[in-house]
Amino acid sequence: MERQQECKQQIRVRFAPSPTGYLHIGGARTALFNWFFARQNQGSLVLRIEDTDSERLKEDSVDQILESLKWLGINWDEGPEKGGDFGPYFQSERQSFYTAAAESLRQSGKAYYCFCSETELAEERENQRQKGLPLCYSGKCRHLSAEEIENRLAQGQKPVLRIKMPESGQIIVNDLIRGTVSFDFAQFDDFILVKSNGLPAYNFACVVDDHAMQISHVIRAEEHLSNTPKQQFLYEALGYELPQFAHLSMILAPDRSKLSKRHGATSVSEFRDLGCLPEAIVNYLTLLGWSPSEEQGEIFSPEQTISAFFLEKASKTAAVYDLQKLIWLNGQYLMNYDLEKLLDHALPFLLSEGIIANPEEAEQKQAYLLAVFKLVRERVKTLPELADACSYFFQEITEYDEKGQQKYFMKGNAKELLTKGKDCLAQLEDFTEESTEKAYRDLSEELQIKAGQLIHPTRLALTGRTATPGLFEVMVLLGQERCLARMEQALSFIK
Repeated sequence: MERQQECKQQIRVRFAPSPTGYLHIGGARTALFNWFFARQNQGSLVLRIEDTDSERLKEDSVDQILESLKWLGINWDEGPEKGGDFGPYFQSERQSFYTAAAESLRQSGKAYYCFCSETELAEERENQRQKGLPLCYSGKCRHLSAEEIENRLAQGQKPVLRIKMPESGQIIVNDLIRGTVSFDFAQFDDFILVKSNGLPAYNFACVVDDHAMQISHVIRAEEHLSNTPKQQFLYEALGYELPQFAHLSMILAPDRSKLSKRHGATSVSEFRDLGCLPEAIVNYLTLLGWSPSEEQGEIFSPEQTISAFFLEKASKTAAVYDLQKLIWLNGQYLMNYDLEKLLDHALPFLLSEGIIANPEEAEQKQAYLLAVFKLVRERVKTLPELADACSYFFQEITEYDEKGQQKYFMKGNAKELLTKGKDCLAQLEDFTEESTEKAYRDLSEELQIKAGQLIHPTRLALTGRTATPGLFEVMVLLGQERCLARMEQALSFIK
């Protein structure tokens, strides 16, 4: 037991996004699974920003990534805004680590300077293409003499640094999800470690950083599996201890193609704008590549997942993105969500629809808003739908559903029935669900008609809609005065 606890304390995982855009759901799932694993094992989650690719960086991307992670409830232990003993946590500030590691490989003869220009490399690839050979670097700078290297450097040429890869044999990757995966060295060329501008290439930088930050488990997307043999070779070349690798299944579009913008929302911020709750997104992403127990069902909290999270239960097969499933899950969460928290999430949508003028008004009307939420939320699946369902409680009725007009206002004795309903409600001293319902049931019996003949035109008069929560609950929240005024307005509308 003591040994198990000791191992758990040593577990360190990382999420290392590149700030080239918003946080994609694939990246969010990777962060989430690392967080689950760290929390389940009382370990640490490190957030590292891989920002060395200056050409692809976007100015506000880091802020967007941090905001999205916090909104989802994923709290990291070390990294931006937190600090830690293994910083800096931006790769752009870690150049000294890469320089030292690169020089170590070069001095030991495991890496070499390559002076080939882009033109030379392009010509080499074209020759290989014409001959039907694999497109990879030939290694012609491997055997440059020390004198030639010095001369080229003295001339101001800027080389890249390449690793010397074996020309034959295999490298075995032991993956916690996929088991043993073999790769032939022949499929890899002498890949670049350091670019001609002195900045580290991806495979080199992440190995140096993962070692320096004492990362014990590298949990990432399946698309990185092809990088793992290169990185594993670098670990061995540098004399570093290997972490354990685990590669999560891909997330595919409904047509099983690569998920992209053409399939709709793909980033956390876009799902937020669609009106999804963070807990619903976390629940949904958990289901994309991890299988809960049958007893757990499909709806569960992060806390429940953490207690049951084992990488062995992660799926090897690709997960298929299904927006309708997410929207359904969101609706399930809306039905039971804490009302005050729901107001925080719904407020931007209430403001954009003009239902609430400003946050101060929302604070003043909080009790009424929460009562409206409680009434309408079982009929909606997203926050924009929630805002729309609240609108007639705060805005006057300016139009009536067109089909509803034809069905409930323009047929038979609708005006007479609505008048009698209005007079009936006007006489009530206590305006409650029980009293309003009893009044309408009694009136329908007196008129020898079905209650619906009173209820449907009244609902349309009060809300402008044909589908709402229970009419008598709506009446009470609107209040007697507004109900009578709206019924009078509808009577003047009916010809």
